[in-house]
Amino acid sequence: MLAAVTLSLLRGLMTTLELFFLTLLFALPLGLLISFGSMSRLTPLRGVTKGIVWVIRGTPLMLQILVIFYGPGLLFGLPLLPRFTAALVSFVINYACYFSEIFRGGIQSVPAGQYEAGQVLGMTRPQIFFRITLLQVIKRIVPPMSNEFITLVKDTALVRIISVYEIIWMGESYIKKGMIWPLFYTAVFYLAVNGLLTLLFGRFEKKLSYFR
Repeated sequence: MLAAVTLSLLRGLMTTLELFFLTLLFALPLGLLISFGSMSRLTPLRGVTKGIVWVIRGTPLMLQILVIFYGPGLLFGLPLLPRFTAALVSFVINYACYFSEIFRGGIQSVPAGQYEAGQVLGMTRPQIFFRITLLQVIKRIVPPMSNEFITLVKDTALVRIISVYEIIWMGESYIKKGMIWPLFYTAVFYLAVNGLLTLLFGRFEKKLSYFR
């Protein structure tokens, strides 16, 4: 029985990890673009960007999942998105907004004197950003990013609201068979994944220690 439950939970874990990695793949670069919009010198662009970030960060992710899945059909008569696609779009938008604030804080924390020093050396704005600013930003955002990554792993459980069969859904399905221990067993998988992420971020942070 333990082997059968483990295999079932591993299938759910694959869905969880797929959602996790695809969210990071799209949300990280999108979050960086949004952070540029939040810092733009163009007042309308800056206002619209900050407004969107405020709405996304101020409403529950579960609500956003439901709106993106059911909204197109109920509001415009369009076909429903595939369940996993709707979940992925929701997560990308949500986490991109959170990442954008972390990026913005990291970029603005770099002393202006370093930007000016790059200009004195004749570097262009992109060169200054990628050769001077970006590495220091990465160092500063590692701790908050690690928290967001761990939160993302746990938030994937929310997609069960639209019947995406992730690991919690798999564990809960055994309750109908009179067993609750598989539901608690899912905690082992979450702890393993988050433990690995904690170790990886710890090592990454040590490699960036030369910025002290």
